[in-house]
Amino acid sequence: MRLSTSSLLASAALIRVGFFFYGVYQDATAEIRFTDIDYFVFTDAAKFTAQGGSPYDRATYRYTPILAWLLLPTTTYFWFGKLLFALGDIVAGWLMLRIFQIRGMEESRALKFASVWLLNPMVATISTRGSSEGLLGALVIALLWAVYERKIVLAGLLAGYSVHFKIYPVIYIPSILWALDSSPKLLGTGLLKWVNKDRVYFGLACLSSFSLFTGAMYYIYGEPFLLHTYLHHLSRSDHRHNFSPYNILLYISSSPNVVHKSPYPSLAFIPQLFISGVFLPFMLAKKDLAKSMFVQTFAFVTFNKVCTSQYFMWYLVLLPFYLPSSSMLRNKHLGVGALLLWTLAQALWLQQGYELEYLNRSTFVPGILAATLIFFVVNIWILGIAIDDI
Repeated sequence: MRLSTSSLLASAALIRVGFFFYGVYQDATAEIRFTDIDYFVFTDAAKFTAQGGSPYDRATYRYTPILAWLLLPTTTYFWFGKLLFALGDIVAGWLMLRIFQIRGMEESRALKFASVWLLNPMVATISTRGSSEGLLGALVIALLWAVYERKIVLAGLLAGYSVHFKIYPVIYIPSILWALDSSPKLLGTGLLKWVNKDRVYFGLACLSSFSLFTGAMYYIYGEPFLLHTYLHHLSRSDHRHNFSPYNILLYISSSPNVVHKSPYPSLAFIPQLFISGVFLPFMLAKKDLAKSMFVQTFAFVTFNKVCTSQYFMWYLVLLPFYLPSSSMLRNKHLGVGALLLWTLAQALWLQQGYELEYLNRSTFVPGILAATLIFFVVNIWILGIAIDDI
């Protein structure tokens, strides 16, 4: 049977339907829930909002109020959010196919690479567990599609909204600005030659969009919005399910008995943003924007002080654009080796994390520490290969 766009999208939908119903069954019968704790945070926030309160009345809600608004139907049908997030996966996949078409890839090959996202069981599991990353993935791919379609104002509006929705897409703005160098120059001397029509339109649209949504949410919800949606991330100390090398420092810092807390986790964003938001964009964006965004995101997640499985979605949605000309695809041994090491390193950490978090065994040293460093080294190795490929 020949793969077609409709059959691929239908298969992706069926996979998610299967995971969805399995999740309902597991939640009803098993001790360990299928549904992610974040989903209960989202739906509780939506409930408070529906009752005329603030989504921040729900402790640990760290997102834009718009997410709680989108999930208001969960007050009637609890599982609505999972279906919405899964739909975001599929929309992202459909937009991928549009981008491949713009880039001149033949349909059969484009469908195979889009399958890496659409038929990926890890992606389907994360969305149907109740993670909102599928919505963000759709936004990021829509942004990339708008740039390739030369819909510059739309791209700017999507970029601004994406940064409002979740901070990390800010790293794409330098890449897009750097890549938009083909339109007429507005100024013609020195460094001002960098200013052109597309960059001005994109920048103004991006700033307007971010300011509009952020200003509106601040007007409605005040300081709690700024504190929980943005400022919290500078000092957050999440250590559960955290693959980051900062994990143990965060765990120690989270203890109320520690008087002198380590400042290093709070400063983690400095090398992270320099590598993913400055160095890589200016080195790679003009060569290939889509691949640059993949590498940036991979670096951002690798160096982030909090790195959980759902964060892998941030770069998995861009992986299909990196793969077609990658050395990992040309050299099967390299590709299989990279995938195997990435999976085994992750499994090693999960085994240690399970003993710590579910069996209450102290596995910090050498268990968690060793597993964390191994996973970090594997990711750095893969990042180096990806950079060389571009």
